[in-house]
Amino acid sequence: MPFRYRLQKFLEIRIKEKEEQLKVVQMAQKALAEIENEIIQNNKNIQDTRINMRKSDPRMYDGFDKFLKHLYEIGEQLETKKQEAIQKLNKETEILKEKEQKVNVLEKHKEHKKEEYLYEEKMAEMKVLNEVGSQKHFMRQREQKETEEIEENEHQ
Repeated sequence: MPFRYRLQKFLEIRIKEKEEQLKVVQMAQKALAEIENEIIQNNKNIQDTRINMRKSDPRMYDGFDKFLKHLYEIGEQLETKKQEAIQKLNKETEILKEKEQKVNVLEKHKEHKKEEYLYEEKMAEMKVLNEVGSQKHFMRQREQKETEEIEENEHQ
């Protein structure tokens, strides 16, 4: 009879939950990467605006200043978003670690139960072999006694 783990359904559920949480973590990583790209793009816009400001007519400096101030505000908002995304990623990663730990506990339990099962199977097989060996031994003794009795009868 093959090994059957009685908590297999729970293990499968926990594995599924872990995989779903892994997808959530990946989505959080993707969101963080997008925000970082937006920050890089905003910083590039700031740099380009500064360069264009130096090349432009001094009468346009006021417009450039307002636009730069706007870009800096966007940058601050993006930094806030980035910090929130990092916190969310850390939280989701912790949840993933907990789910992985739960899966590992059940997998170790399954392995332990499988080892117990194999040991019990081996012991049952040894018991059967011992019984067969005992029966053969007693049959040989009986045959030996019978042959001894037949030889004694022939000698008499």
